[in-house]
Amino acid sequence: MKLTSYSHHGRKSYGIFTENGIIDLGKRIGHTWPDLKALLQQDAINVARQYQDDPADVRVSEITFLPVIETPEKIFCVGMNYAEKRQEFAETSDAPTLFIRFPDSQTGHGTPVVKPALSSEFDYEGELAVIIGKPGSNIAVSEAMQHVAGYSCYMDGSVRDWQHAWFTAGKNWPHTGAFGPCMTTADAIPDPHALSIQTWLNGRLVQNDSTASMIHKIADLISYITTFTSLSAGDVIITGSPGGVGKKRTPPLFMYEGDQVDVVIENVGHLTNTIVESDPQHQRLAS
Repeated sequence: MKLTSYSHHGRKSYGIFTENGIIDLGKRIGHTWPDLKALLQQDAINVARQYQDDPADVRVSEITFLPVIETPEKIFCVGMNYAEKRQEFAETSDAPTLFIRFPDSQTGHGTPVVKPALSSEFDYEGELAVIIGKPGSNIAVSEAMQHVAGYSCYMDGSVRDWQHAWFTAGKNWPHTGAFGPCMTTADAIPDPHALSIQTWLNGRLVQNDSTASMIHKIADLISYITTFTSLSAGDVIITGSPGGVGKKRTPPLFMYEGDQVDVVIENVGHLTNTIVESDPQHQRLAS
């Protein structure tokens, strides 16, 4: 089953994504679970399944996709988690590289990704997102996958010229991370480490790998993170990007206004966004 968050004629909702359109769960059960995060927090995915054979209510062409989880409490990003990427950046540490994204740095499928006007090095990174469905702390590796609700695509846009000895400033500009279009439930992905993952820029294949190449597997990441903090239902772990990023190409390859970036993950989804340039006056006032 695929679940998505969206707005339709100014009303936010969520629903089941089907070939024929969206089955509006907000209309059916929104009085109890107002959004997808609430559904996960109350362990109610099986309630949603009761409606998966209903006729679609809304055409996909009529909606605006929101980030799959619009306001996660925590978004953990994992750096240097693919072998080729580690080689590109000469990474040698054995510990997972972690950093944080803020919810307002996200946008949805089919919506603009905003290149900061103050950057000339806006890079693409296609990644598998893991969405937590069961809260916990100090989670054992052997039990970690029981805490996963599902998976999605993520384009973790990186502002390289603001990414120095830390990652926060390069990862949290508004609407630089695209998340969607759907959450594919965990039962539909028997092995999340056996998926092809690709990023395309203007029709050119720029990243091409398998999630089998992850250095730190999903269960290990969940266990590691929950040694120092708890995870809540609706939290997101972005599991890292394969090699082939623009920063390490010769010549470098970055994203500019009008570019189209696609992240395609086998059996999970196809995320598409167009790059727009932010208003430089607004950024000067905000900086």
